[in-house]
Amino acid sequence: MKDLKFEQKRSLSRLEAADQLSALAEALRHGGNAELQLGPGKMSLRVPDELRTEIEVEVGDGEIEMEIELKWPTASTG
Repeated sequence: MKDLKFEQKRSLSRLEAADQLSALAEALRHGGNAELQLGPGKMSLRVPDELRTEIEVEVGDGEIEMEIELKWPTASTG
């Protein structure tokens, strides 16, 4: 069972998508407790110094799908 799941699907302009990714990059750059603007609300996350990543690109059915996955443990280590 998941402790929390948040999913948001919506259409964005290219510039809006870039702004959202820039905000995520800034949160990752600073680490610690990061606040992300997600539509009308904000989500606070603890971002550690080390995390695992996965990038997946699929092309088919007239679409390109890109998934960027970031994972880290919920408990503090060290």
